[in-house]
Amino acid sequence: MQLTSNSDKITRDYFDSLLIETRYLDAVIPSTEMTLFGETFRTPIMTAALSHLHNTAQNGMTIYAQAAAWSGAVHWVGMGSESELEEIVATGARTIKIIKPHADNREVLRKIEHAVKVGCMAVGMDIDHAFNAQGGYDNVFGLPMKAKSTEELAEFVQAANVPFIVKGVLSPRDAEKCLKAGCSGLVVSHHHGIIQYAVPPLMILPDILSAVSGSVPVFVDCGIESGMDAYKCLALGATAVSVGRHLMPLLKDGAEAVAQRINEMTAELAGVMARTGVSSLDDMDSTVIHKR
Repeated sequence: MQLTSNSDKITRDYFDSLLIETRYLDAVIPSTEMTLFGETFRTPIMTAALSHLHNTAQNGMTIYAQAAAWSGAVHWVGMGSESELEEIVATGARTIKIIKPHADNREVLRKIEHAVKVGCMAVGMDIDHAFNAQGGYDNVFGLPMKAKSTEELAEFVQAANVPFIVKGVLSPRDAEKCLKAGCSGLVVSHHHGIIQYAVPPLMILPDILSAVSGSVPVFVDCGIESGMDAYKCLALGATAVSVGRHLMPLLKDGAEAVAQRINEMTAELAGVMARTGVSSLDDMDSTVIHKR
């Protein structure tokens, strides 16, 4: 627990160290609409790729997806059975399936094929679950994992035939390799503090954006709790953000409660956009951010 809270606290402190200047003259009512892979969504505040939410609420994974559908948000999903994924997609949520780096590449390819078949808008891989804390390969719920090469990643990209996104990118070096493999997007994330003293995603974001030079969307994950947090990510160049643990306690109250919070965060984001002279997500300007 200490390892997790360490990186999470560093991330929270970094968010709170960023200050905003206001810009009222010539400002207008803003739009929070986002276009991703040719589809339009009401908000750039997405759900995060969580798993096993039945431990939080009965049918938690489906509730989570329904909330995303109702709030007009992109929905991400992590581990789970094929039937669960089918139930998630059936809610109408436009879903991105993130697959663990299973040691057996045939399992990865099988999961890609199923996700595409049931209608996921994109698929991807969670590369930061390759190793355990003792330097060996990870094992997640009894399933062996293994680090993937750039060449293997390229094979997964080719097999998908839909956008392929890599989650767990926390360096320009990995970002460049993802581009080499043909990936269609990156999630800047330390996976809720999977490593101690992880650089905050928002701190490394400018370097990763420089490495990809606008060629793919770049998303930010970890520690986002408000529309203001989302605004800071977007102002610094992120395409969209993912919110997970902040929403989890609401699952017990149903999809309406989760959707309401996503809508509230979107309204908070719009409020900051209006007060900083930002009319749309394309109009974001990093010069509004100041480091304390």
